[in-house]
Amino acid sequence: MAPACVLGVCSLLWTWAAVTGHPCSINSQGRANCNGKNLLYAPSSLPRNITSLDLSFNSLVMPSHGTLLMHFPSLHSLNLSSNALFTLYPAIFSNLSALRLLDVSSCSISYLHTEAFKGLVNLHTLLLKNNNLQELEVSLFLPLEALFHLDLQNNALISMDTLVLQLMEAVPHVQLEGNPWVCDCTAYPLQKWLQHRKAVQVTCASPPELWGQDITALDFQDLGCKKKQRFPRADNMTLPLITTTQNNTTTPPAGKGGRSWPYLVGFLVAAISISILVALAAKCKLFHKNFASYRHRPLPDTSSIGGSHMEEGTSWDRDTSGRGDSESHPMPGAAGLHTEDDDGFIEDNYIQPSEQLQEEEERESHLSV
Repeated sequence: MAPACVLGVCSLLWTWAAVTGHPCSINSQGRANCNGKNLLYAPSSLPRNITSLDLSFNSLVMPSHGTLLMHFPSLHSLNLSSNALFTLYPAIFSNLSALRLLDVSSCSISYLHTEAFKGLVNLHTLLLKNNNLQELEVSLFLPLEALFHLDLQNNALISMDTLVLQLMEAVPHVQLEGNPWVCDCTAYPLQKWLQHRKAVQVTCASPPELWGQDITALDFQDLGCKKKQRFPRADNMTLPLITTTQNNTTTPPAGKGGRSWPYLVGFLVAAISISILVALAAKCKLFHKNFASYRHRPLPDTSSIGGSHMEEGTSWDRDTSGRGDSESHPMPGAAGLHTEDDDGFIEDNYIQPSEQLQEEEERESHLSV
């Protein structure tokens, strides 16, 4: 009964394929096989609920904007191998959130955009072998939270960034064989990472004297390192803080901006020095002004002169006019003052009223005579 139902479903699917005219075959489990049909695009007439799609060995055109398969959100497996893709553009698989296996092997891929795998949060297996990848960006693997198997065999990788190795530490199964690794001092982090992972043999391609040798079997001097350098340990790697903003830009690790602190210190020292110089200049000007305001001649000592107000005024006038010193011209005494009163000047000014009346009477008597 069950085989008959299976055969009946299969016959119906084959009949539907013949009627719609697309070249793909679909089985009872929702797997569509479009292998080797010389297709430029995935057939839009396929059922939207298919879970597996094989588009290998075609001539697919990869869109530079938008998604490749917008009509199949239920895909769990996608095979795009042996297509001339060359470049994977950003967010090209963003609508395939249910995808668990992606095969883009043998596609001549030489460049992967940093957001090429955006949206593949459930991806389990990523096959990138037999391409032309020369380097891997750090943020490339950030969206792949569930990645378990990564195949990078037979690419053009010559070295591996330390941060990329840290990210790949979370991937249990990584294959790096068949790449032309350069075994110099920069390969030391890769060597320690391979030794920790107990990976299969990964051999050197250069320099010539190390060609074909296992990287994990080399010692520190074989890699050409003159002195030991500190590299992050493979068994205790910590991921840097990397955040993605809304305009699709990636913030670099915080440690890369630490070289600006000497400039900040220099600026602060210069500002403080200028402030000190300005303060000193202001204080010197204020001191000079205060000093000039106190440059006065001392007042004469009034105790050495008779103590009267008239004598103080006379001594001060003589001192300021420069006519003589009080010590070389002593003030006259009381007797001298009475002598000066007898010159008649004061008498003319101070005539008694009785005397004036007598003189008037004498004048009148003379006039009468």
